[in-house]
Amino acid sequence: MSTLWLVATPIGNLGDLPPRAGDVLAAAELVCCEDTRRTGKLLQHAGIRARRLAVCNEHTEFELTERVLDVLAGGGDVAVVSDAGSPGISDPGERLVAAAVAADHAVSAVPGPTAATMAVTISGLPSARHVYEGFLPRKGRERTERLDEIATESRTVVLYEAPHRIQRTLADLAAACGPDRPVSISRELTKLHEATIRGTLGTVDVGEPRGEYVIVVGGRATDVQPMSDDDVRDALHAARAEGSSTRDAVAAVTSISGRRRRDVYQLAVDLDGSRGPDRATTD
Repeated sequence: MSTLWLVATPIGNLGDLPPRAGDVLAAAELVCCEDTRRTGKLLQHAGIRARRLAVCNEHTEFELTERVLDVLAGGGDVAVVSDAGSPGISDPGERLVAAAVAADHAVSAVPGPTAATMAVTISGLPSARHVYEGFLPRKGRERTERLDEIATESRTVVLYEAPHRIQRTLADLAAACGPDRPVSISRELTKLHEATIRGTLGTVDVGEPRGEYVIVVGGRATDVQPMSDDDVRDALHAARAEGSSTRDAVAAVTSISGRRRRDVYQLAVDLDGSRGPDRATTD
């Protein structure tokens, strides 16, 4: 039976390619990859001559689906690889798997290196229960809501980030989770300049951004009870009395309250609304 294979590739060190991955890649009728040059170098290093390569990225995966299904229907195997790590996780592959399953083709995988798993295991943070978040949305309400969910998550959270966005993401995480939340940040995993920086969101310093990052954030302490609405209102009032804007007050209170940011924001809006008539009276 023909099979769609998801093949994990090294996240840095080419020596981490699993032996079975080489067998699958060599036998595949078609190898789908993000970058034919990068995959070509990997195959050359492993002494593999692929029959055919096809570009599979966020722009081409949908169009490639029909071609993949045709190869599978004809009895050939198809292998899917990403530039690094396991395809289908923050990388192309998910659509191809769904299409193959829907068409009753066999789907399997050659497991191997994953940056998320490696970063969690060397982080020093609780790893028995963790949740993978991947890349955060870049802006807007969706980003804010995801940050809110991370702030109240009791499990260890794993995120990916690009070098040019790492500083902003760490600042946003500190605002949402509080400066005292423990964090481990890994970059260049398995490569020559591999490094892991550990500390808290308020103190960690990654220096000059370099390479792809895996951020591992400790979960919210479960023995800390979330603040009541009245306590949140009191904290917001105190922050505003000290001159903080509504935005800064909400960020500060969210970081210490154990409440979701949108709930704190709504209480701040209600509090400001209740003060409206008083301001109008004094004008």
